[in-house]
Amino acid sequence: MNRLLLHDLRNGGYIFYTRHGEATIGRDSNLDFRNCFTQRNLSEKGRWQAIYYGEILRYLGIPIKYPISASPFCRTIETAQLAVGTGNVQVDPFWIEVNRLSGNLSSEERQRILNRLQSVLELKPEAGKNNIVIAHSFPEGAGLGRIRNMETIIIKPRGVGNGYEVIDQLSLSDLSKLGESFNTLP
Repeated sequence: MNRLLLHDLRNGGYIFYTRHGEATIGRDSNLDFRNCFTQRNLSEKGRWQAIYYGEILRYLGIPIKYPISASPFCRTIETAQLAVGTGNVQVDPFWIEVNRLSGNLSSEERQRILNRLQSVLELKPEAGKNNIVIAHSFPEGAGLGRIRNMETIIIKPRGVGNGYEVIDQLSLSDLSKLGESFNTLP
């Protein structure tokens, strides 16, 4: 990421779509969103990643609109809470729909979800702020594509009906490297 982008991010107007931290191995079984024992949860590394993500955003002076949005899965909620604090997270059931893109859906259902995702990503954040979403990766060719653990896609919304632009895809390491040039920014 270049210094100009960091300057722009510090002025707000972007969406940070971030995949949750590293989760335990396995599968969600008999999924119950009220019971974390039925889900894959954050590993110790995933917890560290989430805390570090929040520290980086604060250090870089990235203005955030609170509450941030998280998928109802325990691993996404915990990632969000560790990054920005428990009281700064709002669970949004829509991100379950987006997670369903990885499943076997009819073409109509897939298109309905993708259309709604498009409209969400077109919404401009509050002036001077950035929106943050903590959710999941996408299957190849759907949504924003494959995203690794704690990777962030920076999106510039163009407004309702005008689309959005993917500006960059940054790993946690990429974000941390911004700190190296932080003190030289205007």
